Amino acid sequence: MAKKPYYITTAIAYSSGKPHIGNTYEAVLADAIARFKRAEGYDVVFQTGTDEHGQKNEIKAAEAGMSPQAFVDHNSGVIRQIWDLMGTSYDRFVRTTDPEHKKKVQKIFKKLYDQGDIYKGAYEGWYCTPCESFWTESQLVDGKCPDCGRPVTMAKEEAYFFRMSKYADRLIEHINTHPEFIQPVSRKNEMMNNFLLPGLQDLCVSRTSFTWGIPVDFDPKHVVYVWLDALSNYITFAGYDPDGSTDEYRKYWPADLHLIGKDIIRFHTIYWPIFLMALGEPLPKQVFGHPWLLMGDGKMSKSKGNVLYADELAEIFGVDAVRCFVLHEMPFENDGVITWDLCVERFNSDLANTLGNLVNRTISMTNKYFGGVVRQTGVTDEQVPPAGVISEGQTGSIDEDLKRVVLETPKTVIEKMDALRVADAISEIFSLFKRCNKYIDETAPWVLAKGEDALTKDRLSEVLYNLVEAICVGAELLEAFMPDTSAKILTQLNAQKRTLEHMDVFGQYPSGGKVTEQPQILFQRLKADEVAAQIQKLHPKEAAKEGAADEKKAACDSAEQAQTEAEAKPEISIDDFAKLQIQVGEVVACEEVKKSRKLLCSQVKIGSQTRQILSGIKQWYTPQEMVGKKVLVITNLKSAKLAGMMSEGMILCAEDAQGRLSLVSPETEVDSGAQVR
Repeated sequence: MAKKPYYITTAIAYSSGKPHIGNTYEAVLADAIARFKRAEGYDVVFQTGTDEHGQKNEIKAAEAGMSPQAFVDHNSGVIRQIWDLMGTSYDRFVRTTDPEHKKKVQKIFKKLYDQGDIYKGAYEGWYCTPCESFWTESQLVDGKCPDCGRPVTMAKEEAYFFRMSKYADRLIEHINTHPEFIQPVSRKNEMMNNFLLPGLQDLCVSRTSFTWGIPVDFDPKHVVYVWLDALSNYITFAGYDPDGSTDEYRKYWPADLHLIGKDIIRFHTIYWPIFLMALGEPLPKQVFGHPWLLMGDGKMSKSKGNVLYADELAEIFGVDAVRCFVLHEMPFENDGVITWDLCVERFNSDLANTLGNLVNRTISMTNKYFGGVVRQTGVTDEQVPPAGVISEGQTGSIDEDLKRVVLETPKTVIEKMDALRVADAISEIFSLFKRCNKYIDETAPWVLAKGEDALTKDRLSEVLYNLVEAICVGAELLEAFMPDTSAKILTQLNAQKRTLEHMDVFGQYPSGGKVTEQPQILFQRLKADEVAAQIQKLHPKEAAKEGAADEKKAACDSAEQAQTEAEAKPEISIDDFAKLQIQVGEVVACEEVKKSRKLLCSQVKIGSQTRQILSGIKQWYTPQEMVGKKVLVITNLKSAKLAGMMSEGMILCAEDAQGRLSLVSPETEVDSGAQVR
């Protein structure tokens, strides 16, 4: 059976400079959708590329002392390198300086002119060079461009115009009868209320004040308006030609999805559909105007000095971590926020703790208890009762609950992706991984391993089999968003790939399969100060500015520091210190203490024994983050009752001047029970 075609495009990136992470987000988002559609069995064509003509590039090329062609050649190469770095699996990377594209755009312009949709006149009005947009006096906001907020200049020149009003009613009808055409709905309302319903003015579609563009072949002193040139890329590279289009074009057009930034929604939902109507071509099925990815202090801007770049982020966090971050932190409709601190926080909590630790523990336990062999025995929690921590309100079989989550997650992820709710789809996958971590807490494999009877051993084997099977499903679902991580997990588990349509049965991992002997650390926890040092190397000038600011802050904090020093405790002898027994422990389970706003209850493995320790760290750590951590514990501290529960030791933390707590952990991997001297 032939695969159903699916054609997805990004807006082609304007080649005036290096794209920041907000620009890169769109390419990664499109890639995730394209990969997922391929996994669903679609015949996908994913197109992206660069928009290279226009007055802005002509000006920037002159400032750089380069020809416009050399300037865009360089920048297009930079953009493509970053798209490749981020693992975007595009099928076509297009450039609007391509000779065939230029010929087709000239044909399109001539066709529209010949049929009376384009006419010659003169233009006088306000022009925004960065946006390549024309505005009337009434459309300006505080005298500036309503799209980007930059200054506009008065332009007066001979020009060709497109009769937009001729097609306005037809476009309004199409939008009203195709509610899925513009998404999210807020973008549709904006276009209808602000542009279409008040009435469209004819659009200027040529320029004579600069030369870097596609010449109008029958009037060479004019160049084609850059947006008519750029928007046409979606059909020209797909095989459209006014003189006769290809079979491939007829197969894939209309596009299933134009993925664009919300700032260019007007061009894609008003100008582009009208151009297509005039050409007699079908309209794209859907235009999704995604929100912006903002820095903590607002929209990214080179002039503001608050720009982050994908290659710099990837150097510190890795490509898959950056992909996951930008996809997961961007809401469906509202703008998302990115900061260095937030990246570190998400890296440690979601990737290192929730996912990386889960995979590492599962493989390590499988190797430790069964020589790496994963065997399905069928012994359930009803035959061997759970030995770990059961959440309040948990009823029924924990095995069946895990299996239910594993089987429901693919269906939910598909539903979210069909609605383009990519962040929600990723959340569902990580909910599966969190359920696996909870399952470890419930089953307590380290307790089962102490059992000597065959039934208990078989139960332990079944627990680890269930974990491996669940992780395999989660890793396969993760492929569209974190392809390298997905592949690494499946390789370590020695698992075969399975398609989305074959995720409806639990237990497809072959019983008797064997995991890798040496699990690879997927994500090593990061320290904020070490990340800050790396950032300083990347941006020494900014670091110098921050250093000056830090000196000023240090002066303001001197009184507080003096107070801290004054509170130093009396000196002790080495004999006093020797009275403390401090050992390395591993948190194997953790839950909130219901009666307390501050306490977490951790089960800490110290050598051959497991202790229950209560710690006032709920404000800084979640139970999920605690599991798997190596911590330092005072083990000869007298037991005490806190919130009605016994605490058998103390987990050590560092506290800064603001009262923030941070767990103290050994720098390198050491066994639990190791003594601190």
